[in-house]
Amino acid sequence: MTNPLLNIPTLPEFTSVQAEHVTPLVDECLATGRQVLDACLKQERFTWNNLIRPLNEANNQLEKGWSVVGHLNGVANTEALREAYNANLGKLSDYHTEMGQNKAFFEAIQAIRANDTSLDNAQKKSLDDSLLSFKLSGVALPDEQKQRYREISQELSQLTSKFSDNVLDATQAWFKHITDQSELVGLPDSALEMAEQMAKQRNLDGWVFTLDFPSYSAVITYSDNRALRAEMYKAYSTRASDQAANTQFDNSQLMQQILKLRQEEAELLGYNNFAELSLATKMADSPEAVIAFLEDLAKRSKPFAEKEFAEVQSFAKTLGIDEVQAWDVPYISEKIREANYAFNDEDLKPYFPVDKVLQGLFELLGRLYQVRFEQQKDVNVWHPDVRFYHVYNAQHELQAACYIDLYARQHKRGGAWMDSLCGRFKRDDGVQIPVAFMVCNSAPPVGEKPALFTHDEVVTLFHEFGHGLHHMLTKVDYPEIAGINGVEWDAVELPSQFMENWCWERETLDLMTGHWQTGEKLPEALLQKMLAARHFQSAMMMVRQLEFALFDLKLHTDLNAAQDGRIYELLKQVRSEVAVVKYPAYNRMPNSFTHIFAGGYAAGYYSYKWAEVLSADAFARFEEEGLFNPAVGEAFKREILEVGGSRPAMESFIAFRGRKPSIDALLRHSGLEQAA
Repeated sequence: MTNPLLNIPTLPEFTSVQAEHVTPLVDECLATGRQVLDACLKQERFTWNNLIRPLNEANNQLEKGWSVVGHLNGVANTEALREAYNANLGKLSDYHTEMGQNKAFFEAIQAIRANDTSLDNAQKKSLDDSLLSFKLSGVALPDEQKQRYREISQELSQLTSKFSDNVLDATQAWFKHITDQSELVGLPDSALEMAEQMAKQRNLDGWVFTLDFPSYSAVITYSDNRALRAEMYKAYSTRASDQAANTQFDNSQLMQQILKLRQEEAELLGYNNFAELSLATKMADSPEAVIAFLEDLAKRSKPFAEKEFAEVQSFAKTLGIDEVQAWDVPYISEKIREANYAFNDEDLKPYFPVDKVLQGLFELLGRLYQVRFEQQKDVNVWHPDVRFYHVYNAQHELQAACYIDLYARQHKRGGAWMDSLCGRFKRDDGVQIPVAFMVCNSAPPVGEKPALFTHDEVVTLFHEFGHGLHHMLTKVDYPEIAGINGVEWDAVELPSQFMENWCWERETLDLMTGHWQTGEKLPEALLQKMLAARHFQSAMMMVRQLEFALFDLKLHTDLNAAQDGRIYELLKQVRSEVAVVKYPAYNRMPNSFTHIFAGGYAAGYYSYKWAEVLSADAFARFEEEGLFNPAVGEAFKREILEVGGSRPAMESFIAFRGRKPSIDALLRHSGLEQAA
């Protein structure tokens, strides 16, 4: 039997992949990688073509195969696949550490950087990145410390994966079954229809609500049943913790172990704390500079947030709520929005059917970047709801491809993300095109209706597409700096947050709205209400993001963070500085904070706000020179999207904007410019 994970031609056969294919893939690819490196290092002199190219070729097979495994582990999780995935993490961690600590390899790359006169600027940037990566893998450490670094890396890969598994399992394990309709007052029809469908899937009567975000969000926002809101809030905010009804997925110990190991790793490499190590590869200069940036934003926004929260408290009294609790805030806020602007998210949903949204998105991208998306039907996918597209450039050449998986379902982890099957790579037999996975967790179609999106879900889709375009439109031929590879992490959100701005423009909304029954565009009256409400509670949202970002930074600069109870002490401190909502003592937000404990955002969550300064300022150029000005769209594609990680992000920004970034546009886009 052939292994569908090995020698993937262009696209994988997802439905053929079994758990038993994973270990043979990893073992064969790692053996090949080691053999190729050993053979290359026996040469007398080194060039890009006799060292880097053959290694990229060898690692390309591993990247493609392992991407499929990691992707399926996230979107079609089974016990067997999860075991196989976790069983191989240690081997992969070892392999990358071994490569990063290989002194002969390090010296060969130094020699190429110093002596190969044929290098272009992108290749030089790639080699500089590699040399820094060697240092951060402990290439210069004594053998005993090298070994300890290796153990830490391996342990961290296991612990962070286990953290993510626990959050998924805790989310899936809990559901609320209701048979008495009187408990459901206030919930919109769309939420009731979805809950009925979920009950049927479990062979139950009545309605089932889960902790998947579309289900949870509907209850916390619309349910008049305060006890139900409180119950759902507690279940959601205590996932994977000691406060949950089911403590078997508790992440408390894992978080302490992860923080302890990160601190030890930082000290091994000569840094005072993990935040310093994390920033070594980012735009920001130091943890102090980032904290100052975040605290400045907090100082500007908190007075506005306090005003917004005071409105929540006074409005609560008209609803008979004397003491506002965390599970009341979304509900009261929605009632204020309805009172002030006479509309809610449910009014918008019929105008955002899935096919129309995608059609409008593709049309926008065609106008901005001269690209064309064509759906391909005869492609193997992991779930019937998944769509696959070819992406053609202005010359009608195949530029890239992408899979789009839009809906929440069982065995799929929550959130939204872009991931890569493979990157652009100029090989001996032609160019390998980049292929992206675009994943969301929007509400699925119910009955005969198409999937209808909230405006927030549309914004999320546009955000992930920004990452996707960065990956797919690259013109860089070297995989380690093509697309988002090699881009500083605090700049990687620039293209994604930039895309969100288009969701508020009349021209774009005309392209992507059409009532699912009548085809009518979003009415002007509804658009005006939506625009008027755009900055509704934006300061409260800002301080919430700043709370996450400051907590992350404090966690990774505090030398005692791994001690019992310290995580929650730090969170309490940060909340007392920036939060306006009071959280119940049982709230265990950190236990499901996968971004920093299982994703790439450790000591990097600030990147969202940092990059938002860049993205808002970049979009301001479109506002100044014309939203659909082809010259500006072309410049953004050329100077930001196409160059990937082939030069520092600040250089790319200045090439597009003509100057360094300014915070003014972010304050204006957040409705906070009066605070400047």
